[in-house]
Amino acid sequence: MERINNKWVFLALLSLIWGSSFILIKKGLVGLSPLQLGSLRIIFSSLFLLLIYWKRVYTINFFEWKWIFISAFIGSFFPAFLFAFAETEIDSSVASVLNSIVPLNTLIIGVLIFNIKSSAKQFMGVFIGFIGATLLIISGININPDQNYQYAGLVIICSFLYALNVNIIKKYLQHMSAVTLAVGHFSVIFAPAILIFYFSEFRITSLHSAEVQLSIFYVLILALFATAIAKVLFNKLIQISSPVFASSVTYSMLIVSILWGIVDGEKFSIYQLLSTLVIVLGILLTSKKSRS
Repeated sequence: MERINNKWVFLALLSLIWGSSFILIKKGLVGLSPLQLGSLRIIFSSLFLLLIYWKRVYTINFFEWKWIFISAFIGSFFPAFLFAFAETEIDSSVASVLNSIVPLNTLIIGVLIFNIKSSAKQFMGVFIGFIGATLLIISGININPDQNYQYAGLVIICSFLYALNVNIIKKYLQHMSAVTLAVGHFSVIFAPAILIFYFSEFRITSLHSAEVQLSIFYVLILALFATAIAKVLFNKLIQISSPVFASSVTYSMLIVSILWGIVDGEKFSIYQLLSTLVIVLGILLTSKKSRS
């Protein structure tokens, strides 16, 4: 029972944290380029984790490093930049909506590639959640016809990367503690992020700008909470639940991200509200397993 309750606590915390990450990316892009935002997000997260838990690196064996390397790039490195580029053209709430197809991809990849069993109720929950997300997308296109939805493809790519990463962690890194896994991830992508930031044409003189200072502050919050701490929580959630349930956080965090979008002046219709309720129903079904 405690294990069941814990997974719902982790889901709620991640929904709040990651639901707020999209608006933080949007605010960070006001004074920073996508390359600068993505690299700083990784650099701040790496420093936070490695300064506190650097000794965990020595507990990782050679075989584990192979999968940590793959997981780090597909689950943390590439998405940090893809989301930044995507939100230069689409609203933060739209990015969150498109990201909600992760559970569907997780289920498909888990069954086809990793031979992970899923129940009929989980299939039904993901299907219903996907319908809700689709309705949200259609509504978003109708009320925001001026947005460039070609950039939405970057978010869809991220959804496949996240789905693949969830299954890799569940199959090959299940035994590793959530903190150690996060430390391993960021120890791998720390140096590449520094290299990208170096070539991102950021100038020290830019720090005199209040706009740049505020953007860096938003990225710092994004890195500490939505990347470093959230990564640990998510790794733990994967370990105590199913891959599909863990990835269903992309549904529940929609509510938070949409609320932030409304506060920031983004449009939101009654049809999107109804679609969100459909998504919540999908989450409830996704969390259940068949008795057999």
